[in-house]
Amino acid sequence: MINLQHKLILLILFSVMLIACTEDVDPVVIEKDETPFVLDYGNFPEPVLPADNPLTEQGVELGRMLFYETMLSKDGSQSCASCHNLSDGFSDTLQFSIGVEKMEGKRQAMPIFNMAYHTNDFFWDGRAELLRDQSLKPIEDPLEMNETLENVVAKLSDTPLYKDQFTRVFGSDEITSEKMSLAMEQFMLSVISKDSKYDKFLAGELSLTESEERGRMLFETEYNPFFPEFSGADCLHCHSGFNFENDEYMNNGLDTDADITDTGREKVTMNPMDRAKFKVPSLRNIEVTPPYMHDGRFNTLEEVVDHYNSGIKLSASLDPAIRNTEETGLFLTEQDKADLVNFLKTLTDETFLNNNAYKSPF
Repeated sequence: MINLQHKLILLILFSVMLIACTEDVDPVVIEKDETPFVLDYGNFPEPVLPADNPLTEQGVELGRMLFYETMLSKDGSQSCASCHNLSDGFSDTLQFSIGVEKMEGKRQAMPIFNMAYHTNDFFWDGRAELLRDQSLKPIEDPLEMNETLENVVAKLSDTPLYKDQFTRVFGSDEITSEKMSLAMEQFMLSVISKDSKYDKFLAGELSLTESEERGRMLFETEYNPFFPEFSGADCLHCHSGFNFENDEYMNNGLDTDADITDTGREKVTMNPMDRAKFKVPSLRNIEVTPPYMHDGRFNTLEEVVDHYNSGIKLSASLDPAIRNTEETGLFLTEQDKADLVNFLKTLTDETFLNNNAYKSPF
């Protein structure tokens, strides 16, 4: 009887102590964290980033979370990463990505890297001025995620994980589509590809093979119709600089006027001379981002080279430099074409493709 009383007293005392200890524990307070994100751009020039959306560690992390979040889609089956896969250079190897309603998109999914260096808007036709504008459009597109921003905000607002993370970034747990766009912009601006074999060659860390070096020379040498033996592939006209693009919209001779079905940049500017002009993409990681062109019509790099060598189609808005090669082609031999492709493959960045900072946080 005494032992039982002792046990009851001890149990009561233990319960009181447990409650007291629990009451002494302060609740976790989530605060805004403005620790700057240090962008590693290597030997590239320092990018000009949005002054009204400075990169922070927590902001980039929230953007990464949203990039991989399937709640952004109508049925919870897709995220941004569904059509922008890191192992494929943050692009899609399907000709046209398949949305939640099992319908195809209208254009090939563009790769995502070095966006901090783009100064001519976004999407193939440049209809989004800023990355924050671009980030929200796939959510509402009926061919893609087919969801409303209101529904996405409601779903995220019911998730403590996101309420906490939005607080760390913005100082408040209120979730809005504008805040979402700013966070996704931060993540995409943080994605840098700078460590390809070509970059290591420039840094003097390794040498190119004989074929790759011949391809590099062809890439950098201009077209010369008067001295074919000295003529090159003239690639620098469109794919120049450290990022291998020129921040322009161009018609590269895919179709004649009669065959053009996608008017491209013209739909945005309403200028007939922008018909069939599309954003010039970077050639970095081109080896892992097939198919090629805005409509994904070419499956291999060899097909792309053949197009420029002997497949140019004339149209009113065709770029003049490309038009100049239509009559003779680029004079590329089979060996030239193989060397050019081998050089393009030196632009593959395995460090970028395997960077844990760009993978899913979940």
